[in-house]
Amino acid sequence: MSTIVRIEVRLPDGHWAGEATRNNPDVVLQIIETMPLGRGRGTAQITAEEKLINDLENLAGIETVSPLGDGKATVTIASGGGGFIKPLRTVGIVPRTPFDVIDGWADWTIQCSPQQAKQLVKEIELEDLQMRLKSTRASREKLLTSRQREVFELARRRGYWSTPRDTSLTNLSVELNIAKSTLSVMLHSIECKIIDRYYDEILS
Repeated sequence: MSTIVRIEVRLPDGHWAGEATRNNPDVVLQIIETMPLGRGRGTAQITAEEKLINDLENLAGIETVSPLGDGKATVTIASGGGGFIKPLRTVGIVPRTPFDVIDGWADWTIQCSPQQAKQLVKEIELEDLQMRLKSTRASREKLLTSRQREVFELARRRGYWSTPRDTSLTNLSVELNIAKSTLSVMLHSIECKIIDRYYDEILS
């Protein structure tokens, strides 16, 4: 059985999403998808009011901003700009997307084991970050969403995880009619969920 945790965390100084929303405390920044690349780098698809998106270009933690229209944009996060915070990386869990960031506070829903939930709270405290634990509850829900299951099943049938691979990310994105970057983030999320669920079993 897994645990679903809803927690709000005050993002540290220098984190691009924290800085952007603290500069625009009345604006909601929604992180639609995010892809960490290590060393605090990564990419994210976001939605927000135009004034916040415009301000992103002036942040040291952002390399590029590509407006997509309708209040959406893709951002490239600079090294040290702040991907997932250290406690998330230490515990090895990823928040569900989309999630909101308001005035520096990230509102995360995370599905993990009870042990990981306890460790996450401990790691956040060790980093001296402010947090508000909103709720925890047991879950018997399916590991993947219906869309994630569709992507997972197609990728597996096409040999995406075979060695060597029988298909590429580009081919899968064409077949699924979604952007390559979006598919990459989705596959990463699927892999993280599966690893988190079966981590203890794999090591036993």
